[in-house]
Amino acid sequence: MSLATAATPVEMQSKATTLIARKRLVTLAVPLAIFAYFTYIFFAFDIIGLRERARLDNAVALVSDTYSYKTHVERNNRNGEIEISVEGERKGTYDATNYPSWVTVGEEVTQIALDDGGSIEIAGDIVRFDVPGFGLIEAMQSRSDGVSLNLDTADLPDWISYSKNRLTVATDAARLTLTKARTEVFVYEFGWELFWFTLDSPYYDHSFSEIAFGDPIDPTRSNLTGAWQDFWNNSIWRHSDVAWALFETVLMAFLGTFGAAIIALPLAFLAARNFAPLVAIRMAARRLFDFLRGVDGLIWTILLSRAFGPGPMTGALAILFTDTGSFGKLFSEALENVDGKQIEGVASTGAKPLQRYRFGVIPQIVPVLLSQVLYFLESNTRSATIIGAITGGGIGLLLTQAMITHKDWEEVSYYIILVVLLVMAMDSFSGWLRRKLIKGE
Repeated sequence: MSLATAATPVEMQSKATTLIARKRLVTLAVPLAIFAYFTYIFFAFDIIGLRERARLDNAVALVSDTYSYKTHVERNNRNGEIEISVEGERKGTYDATNYPSWVTVGEEVTQIALDDGGSIEIAGDIVRFDVPGFGLIEAMQSRSDGVSLNLDTADLPDWISYSKNRLTVATDAARLTLTKARTEVFVYEFGWELFWFTLDSPYYDHSFSEIAFGDPIDPTRSNLTGAWQDFWNNSIWRHSDVAWALFETVLMAFLGTFGAAIIALPLAFLAARNFAPLVAIRMAARRLFDFLRGVDGLIWTILLSRAFGPGPMTGALAILFTDTGSFGKLFSEALENVDGKQIEGVASTGAKPLQRYRFGVIPQIVPVLLSQVLYFLESNTRSATIIGAITGGGIGLLLTQAMITHKDWEEVSYYIILVVLLVMAMDSFSGWLRRKLIKGE
């Protein structure tokens, strides 16, 4: 019995008191339930342990790697050879004619001048690191005794890690690592080195004005042509491969999205109540849509890659399968809301069934169809990045490869920026196309 149907004032008062007490209970119970839920999360997800496991130094190094690069100065302690390279890349190795200005390589001693005024000296098996404000750190390695240090090893600062097999000194200016096998110095510098040209390009270390307006640098090519060729075929940053990977990503999203829309539209008529009067047909079509969209796109990606092998086409099929289920549900609901009078008007002209659908139904649902398809196209551009990492196609593959190396994080940030720009471009394109096709602007 509701409050409105209570027979007497006494019953109404009793009912009102009960409702007020219930609302008070709910008002108290909901915050308690939320508090209990967050308490459960706190212990179930081990928030305290997460804080203890967090490594802020690793986080800082990761962030710095995204906007800077490391120059490696490495001595092979077995044969005494010195090698200087960008990010340890063989393709980015300096030769004796173009060493960085802050590195002086001599026959016996290699000197490294640091930005903070400190210096590192590699003299055979002995390394001297002069740290401003701290003093001289001298270490020596030998195959028999390991690594020895001139400091009191029981009272070392946090930025010095020492054992008989390894010494690590990490300052803001450089990081030194000494083992029996090698001596390594890592120096961070701002920017993405070799992004435009590799060391073997004649245009390396030339300014834009010199390339655009200066005398010919490579006598066999014009400056602009040669610079573009060397940039496009950069063997470290692989700009041509990146461009093709972006195209594959867009292609996966495009084929998957529009292929799903083409398949889902006719099937949606079978799931719409006003176009498929037989319950068995409607139920079969709807369950098919539930199955296709119920299996996540990543699951479809794994299954299809096992069946058809890796490649961008497999990724497009995974998007197609998932979106067919989503489009089928959306399109069938749009069909159930069409105006029957418009269909009757077309039928009164003597139009055949296909013509009724073409001129009486499709014009009504086109705005909904286009809006949904274009939105899914934009969303699938992001999804294609993850799918490509699994199927081995698109920008997702390059992104995964860069992450696996654990050193090329500036390339990771480069690929992420490109993905964000690609999504922004697809958003602008879909918005423009939506205005053109739906609003007629």
